[in-house]
Amino acid sequence: MKSILLSLLLMILLMAVGSTGHSAEPAKAVFAGGCFWCMEEAFEKIEGVISVTSGYMGGRTSNPTYEEVSAGNTGHAESVEVVYDPAKATYQKLLDHFWKNVDPVTPNAQFCDHGSQYRAAIFYGNEQEKQQAEASKQAIVQSKRFKEPIVTEVTMASKFYPAEDYHQDFYKKNPIRYKFYKTSCGRVNRLEMLWGKAGS
Repeated sequence: MKSILLSLLLMILLMAVGSTGHSAEPAKAVFAGGCFWCMEEAFEKIEGVISVTSGYMGGRTSNPTYEEVSAGNTGHAESVEVVYDPAKATYQKLLDHFWKNVDPVTPNAQFCDHGSQYRAAIFYGNEQEKQQAEASKQAIVQSKRFKEPIVTEVTMASKFYPAEDYHQDFYKKNPIRYKFYKTSCGRVNRLEMLWGKAGS
């Protein structure tokens, strides 16, 4: 009898540990900050981020190609879809990291890339994300860090279209070309000027 009770007790304990030991279900967040190669690299550095996919969001057409988006004909912005573990990386943490990797005072451009396809934007997926995103933007406004208005969009997410395969993990697959682009485009220097060395 004792052995049966001990076995049952052990099973209950194991079930309790198992029910609380699992990580939360992965969540998704979408951001636009100019060249998606650079934003992909930035978000993949965060502990708790599971994957980052380059793609397009916020446009008028279905299944846009890179050529169409980069020409500014579809209304989409180069974006990244971030899949993350909320138990390790909160949405607020992603927001904080987003701001430090964009130029929030230049409309329809990021660094050397110009046009609405390179605009900075936070694409919220629900009311809670909307409130957090707007609060994070307001916090920057109230900090009076910048003399210019904060023009980064906070807008509802639409369908996310993954970019072509050759864009995914571009910074890993083409490190020399990527580093040259990132430096020559002025991203590194501009981010340092806006946020300081720890910001980029």
